[in-house]
Amino acid sequence: MKQVVCLYNEGTDAKVAVLSKDNNGVKVHRVSSLTVSRSIISSSKKEVMVELENNVMDTDLSFDNLESVSTVDSQSRERADVELLDEALHDLKLRNMLFIPVVTEPIVNYHSYDGPRSINKKKLIQSVINDLQATKGISVTEDLVDVTEMNEKSMLGVFLEGDMPSVDLIGQLANYNKRRYLKIPTIKTAELSLAYYVSKSTKFFPEDNSLIVYIGKEYSKLIFLEGQKLKHIGSPLDIGTKNLHTYDVYFSKILLEMENGGIPKLDNIILCGEDRSENLILSFYGTFPEANVSELKFENFDSTGLNEEDQKNLALYAVPISAGIEYFDELDKTHVGVNFLPKYIQENQKFLQFGWHSYALMPFLFGAAFFFTFKTLSNFRNIKELDFEIERLNQRQIQNQALVQQITPLETRINSFDATQKIIDDASEGAGLWNKSLGKISDFAETRRNFWVSKIEPISKDEIKLTGYSLSRSVLTEFAGINKASLLKNINFEPLREKSAFSYTLNLRLQNDTTKTK
Repeated sequence: MKQVVCLYNEGTDAKVAVLSKDNNGVKVHRVSSLTVSRSIISSSKKEVMVELENNVMDTDLSFDNLESVSTVDSQSRERADVELLDEALHDLKLRNMLFIPVVTEPIVNYHSYDGPRSINKKKLIQSVINDLQATKGISVTEDLVDVTEMNEKSMLGVFLEGDMPSVDLIGQLANYNKRRYLKIPTIKTAELSLAYYVSKSTKFFPEDNSLIVYIGKEYSKLIFLEGQKLKHIGSPLDIGTKNLHTYDVYFSKILLEMENGGIPKLDNIILCGEDRSENLILSFYGTFPEANVSELKFENFDSTGLNEEDQKNLALYAVPISAGIEYFDELDKTHVGVNFLPKYIQENQKFLQFGWHSYALMPFLFGAAFFFTFKTLSNFRNIKELDFEIERLNQRQIQNQALVQQITPLETRINSFDATQKIIDDASEGAGLWNKSLGKISDFAETRRNFWVSKIEPISKDEIKLTGYSLSRSVLTEFAGINKASLLKNINFEPLREKSAFSYTLNLRLQNDTTKTK
């Protein structure tokens, strides 16, 4: 569950409590007491004029000067207030937190309702609104009214009037942290939240009359219970630890409120707030000797994150802690309390803020959104198809480049084919001449058993030199005569064993049959 910040403003005193709840129970993360300026409550021009008369007597006053000076002073005071609150919540993630303003009188007003009760909550609230208008002449809207049950005979109508300083301070905190708003799920009332916590944490006999005394710095509250149910809420006392001189004023006020609420006696007195001293307890014992006087305890919480002093003084923060406990129990569906959430806060917290004319344009906005979304998706699909085509063409280009690399050496070989063919043709032609010439030499040597060739040497492309022996000189003349293209270079007599022999050297020209010798 998200952490909940409960903020309670009363006079110049502001109490802050940060709580959360999980399966292990409620944990108090942080508590803080702030002294804020009176401008956060309200200040009339009369109060400002008195202040100006005390501080700037030598200055000519006019309503223009009054407005400008009060505006500047108010802005500076508000800035100081929000800085104090921001410092109290340092290191916390505000965007993940819920803020519950806790309000009290004179912002909260109570109205006893004895009329017909409707099961429908809206109809019951409307009945209370009508009764307020008829009996007190007060007109309020539904978002500022709620009801709670007091006993079997009557119900208590609760409504808000005027500015709520805690709500304003939360709005300033949002602006200070550059956010449009901080989430406010509900607004709680101090008296009812405190009464609920005391009734939940302390068990009384059904016939017991109990008094809750909350003493603040400037104001004090008296809340009466009958058994576990709310009996009577006394008017606020304009006294507190700052201006209290004697406890007698409490006792006279308590007796007056007992008479107004029809309370015959007090069986239990629970003290909380700024003053829970032994002198106060003894004074109550002296005035109400039959009552059980005790301090309100906060023992069923995990407060290990607090320092030792704050752990001992949790009763100082009885109101904001009680508001947080009541909110958690409402979420758990174990309690139905009084809740407010004015329309201006609801509108401010909407993700989209539209007027009536904007709602008329909503179908067109959805249509435009659908059209542009469809076009965007279509374009994405086309882009994806084109990407695939580009990838396919790139692969084709890579394959073609591989083929070109294979074709290039073949092309080189093809280009050199003509020269190779010419060489082959020339070689073929020469081979034919050699074949024919050697054939003639072989045929002649075969028919003439006295003619040998011992050596054949090429002289040029179409001419060879024959070296050999013959037993007859006439055979050499005959061989030269057959081969008209031959030239007998020399004949030498060389005896060969017992026989007469002739060595010869003959140049033979290789020619086709069509070649003519001159």
